[in-house]
Amino acid sequence: MSRVEVVNFGCRLNIAEGEAIRAAVVDADNLVVFNSCAVTAEAERQVRQAIRRLKRERPDARIVVTGCAAETSAAKFAAMDEVERVVGNADKRAPSAFGLAETQASTTFLPAVSGADHARAFIEVQNGCDHDCTFCVTTLARGPSRSVPAGAVIDAVKAAVGRGQREVVLTGVDLTSYGPDLPGAPTLGQLVERILRHVPDLERLRLSSLDSIEIDDRLFDLIAHEPRVMPHVHLSLQSGDDMILKRMKRRHARADAVQLVERLKSARHDITIGADIIAGFPTEDEAMFANSLALIDECDIVFGHIFPYSPRPGTAAARMPQLGRAVAKARAEQLRAAANARRAAWLASLVGTRQQVLVELDGRTGHAANYAAIEIPERSDFRFAPDALKGRIMTLTITASDGAKLTGLPA
Repeated sequence: MSRVEVVNFGCRLNIAEGEAIRAAVVDADNLVVFNSCAVTAEAERQVRQAIRRLKRERPDARIVVTGCAAETSAAKFAAMDEVERVVGNADKRAPSAFGLAETQASTTFLPAVSGADHARAFIEVQNGCDHDCTFCVTTLARGPSRSVPAGAVIDAVKAAVGRGQREVVLTGVDLTSYGPDLPGAPTLGQLVERILRHVPDLERLRLSSLDSIEIDDRLFDLIAHEPRVMPHVHLSLQSGDDMILKRMKRRHARADAVQLVERLKSARHDITIGADIIAGFPTEDEAMFANSLALIDECDIVFGHIFPYSPRPGTAAARMPQLGRAVAKARAEQLRAAANARRAAWLASLVGTRQQVLVELDGRTGHAANYAAIEIPERSDFRFAPDALKGRIMTLTITASDGAKLTGLPA
């Protein structure tokens, strides 16, 4: 009997691509594909660790590594005794790259779409990046920016809604750069408008990480005023210090980020902010780090995606004066603590409110529109069985918070 498993690491785009990989290798036997991430050295270490662990547990498994780390560290993975094959990002949807018979290839850039095993669908609308941030290996791993035509995206959204998924998450490497390579140069805001117009049954649309400086007026208005676009914005900020931002080759200043968040919160009071921040970037002194720490409060960041800096081979930042792993880890912990404290206070403020919650397929957890994580407790007097809740959007009354997640019961 054929058995195929895809293990995804890293971003939401990888989750979407994981399903495309699964479709490509469906005819394989006893195959495990590790869809890797290269954003940090720790991310690569976790992939290698998982490979070794799986091979100990299943010595007969055939292991293939693909994804970003397969691009940036191909030789390291190829040298592992446990690994049968390394497949680059460009070939990860091609059966022949995995040693399987090739089917008729499409010349159209079709989006990768996650499967029915999630309450929400992750849909790729963009891949690659044209920018050259000094810390990032994405351009090496994924190549230049390219966009999925709107028609193909809309078809994917319709298919997701048709199989019962009530929420769609648009994903990409540099999502806000969507469109310049397509006829007519559409923008991300125009894509969102077309999706909402052509898929009226879609109840919730969420956007993955956004580059703050690329949020134009059209996209801002949709985030601020369109009820079907979720009130949750995750920003690629990376630092709160202007000098470090310049050395990263980011295109925004600290004041730009603060002003954007102020405008968003003024226009939509229930909006929540997440952000990527790198701790311990080369040359970051205590005052520069203090600016990043203060940004947590100034931008009201309740979902902090904090990375301790690690040098990535082939990047400009790897050649800059390094602070060392210990400093980066210690500063990352401080940033996480600040973001966690901010999140705990925010969650406490939601106790007693009613939230519209998309229930996950376990029937016991879910996320509100503002992306607050919510747990639905088991109770003897509970009128819904877990199976009846799966994938539903329900109104829950929030009864408690533990600082990391909320507890809610049907209103």
